[in-house]
Amino acid sequence: MHHERLRDVIRRRLMRAGASALRSFCTTGLILGTLFFAASLTPSLIPRGAIVQGVLGGFAFAVGYLTGVMLRAAWRFLTLPEASPTHVRRARLAATVICLVIAISFLQLASGWQNGVRAAMDMDPVDGVRSFRIVGIALAVFALCIGLARLFILTGHALARLMTRLMPARVAALAGFTVVAVLVWTLANGLLFSGALRMADSSFRQLDAFIPDDLAAPANPLLSGSAQSHVEWMELGRTGRNFVSGVTPFDRLAAFHADGATAPIRLYVGLAAGETIEDRARLALAELQRTDAFEREMLVIATPTGTGWIDPSAIRALEYLTAGDVATVAVQYSYMASWLTLLVEPEYGADSARAVFTKIYDYWRELPEESRPKLYLHGLSLGAMNSDLSADLFDVIGDPYQGALWSGPPFPSRTWNTATRERLPGSPAWLPRFRDGAVIRFANQNGFGDPGLPERDFAPWGPLRIVYLQYASDPITFFSPETAWRRPDWLREPRGPDLSPQLRWIPVVTMLQLLADITSARAAPLGYGHGYAPEHYVTAWHAVIDFSLWPDGPDWDGRNLERLRRHLADGR
Repeated sequence: MHHERLRDVIRRRLMRAGASALRSFCTTGLILGTLFFAASLTPSLIPRGAIVQGVLGGFAFAVGYLTGVMLRAAWRFLTLPEASPTHVRRARLAATVICLVIAISFLQLASGWQNGVRAAMDMDPVDGVRSFRIVGIALAVFALCIGLARLFILTGHALARLMTRLMPARVAALAGFTVVAVLVWTLANGLLFSGALRMADSSFRQLDAFIPDDLAAPANPLLSGSAQSHVEWMELGRTGRNFVSGVTPFDRLAAFHADGATAPIRLYVGLAAGETIEDRARLALAELQRTDAFEREMLVIATPTGTGWIDPSAIRALEYLTAGDVATVAVQYSYMASWLTLLVEPEYGADSARAVFTKIYDYWRELPEESRPKLYLHGLSLGAMNSDLSADLFDVIGDPYQGALWSGPPFPSRTWNTATRERLPGSPAWLPRFRDGAVIRFANQNGFGDPGLPERDFAPWGPLRIVYLQYASDPITFFSPETAWRRPDWLREPRGPDLSPQLRWIPVVTMLQLLADITSARAAPLGYGHGYAPEHYVTAWHAVIDFSLWPDGPDWDGRNLERLRRHLADGR
């Protein structure tokens, strides 16, 4: 009997606590939060799993809720009339029912929306979106965000009450919240952020040093890390070791090219190989000289991503196109993820790329023009942006390098922004046409044209060729903070072939969706999102390379190019 009374007491107290907690929530905030949560379930660029969708939904709910709270605060600050307690209770009950109906309805539609994104990428459909898991994660994220916000507000109010002894109430309130904001920022930036950064740095450093048991130093002297190399195997870093170990085998090139092939050169200077940027740039030039790379037909300076990664699809396609008569050199400037690299040292990658290019270019330009290799630049993602920043065209215009292939450029990229913004009227943002196409061209899965678009009549290439390879579904390229308040141009008709027709722009929510897409950009199948397929690199590299300057090179007519595309696609 005693236990039953105790259970009743506990149950009543829990119910009262729950009712009190519900009353403390802002009705306007709950409605806006639910609308934001529902909107976050709509499709974007990349298919989303339950965890990503749950986190996204929780943040969207919190943003919508806090917007409602601010609107209510503004209403009260303006001393506008408010509803009676009875009307408030009725409104809260009606809002709860409306929120539940909206959330359940949109959760039921979410599977179809995600399957629309998957269909655009030739992926198999999913049966469901795991609604309970999404809701559970979203509520946890929402509770965390609201808890932190309430802690901030309570602390600000407490400090303001103390300051009212010294100044007017409104001035005290402003001063109290200002002090709390400064303290929170100092704590987050000085302790939490620094601690998280140290942990990330330690984790990435250990990952960079890891060597699998089945990966040994190369015996091939044309590769960095070999016994003849100026760079030791341990100094290459994880991504550098994978890069040189993934060189296209000579026997495969010889089997594909009946007229003969050459063993390609792959060189890499790891972050640990030199103390300064200049040291690593000198090592890169020394490696090129050691391997007689300046006697090859082509020389490519590849700028890696933040982790030091070079896209193997790009280099494999290049080595097949040149029948191996190419040297590729890369220098690592970081071992952390690209976004962390940008956050910690935003200029360091560009400084490194500029030093490497200058060192190699200055040596290259002194060589006899008729015998030196054709010089090209390449980079993916952050590597594309830093590669673009490595050379100022005004400095090389008298003796320019031959071209550049930049894939998946991030939205802040300098030249990409100019060419996209100044594209010809009628050309879409996801496949723009810049002037007459004599210097810069854009390509995607379908090459330089696209079904449904007018045929492109480019002018002949000039002495410098730049190609951007990008997919309409790549959030790293097409994210922009402006999508929070303005519909992006790439969502206007005609749309990219890899976008869901159900994708719609929603203020604020679309920006949050794109941020979530960035975290899953490489989860899309190869050939979509941020994963660039080797067969698409074939088309892009073939346009960049001027084969007319290589009379004894491979014969790449349309049939042979298609044969190579199929060969690389089958070998994924």
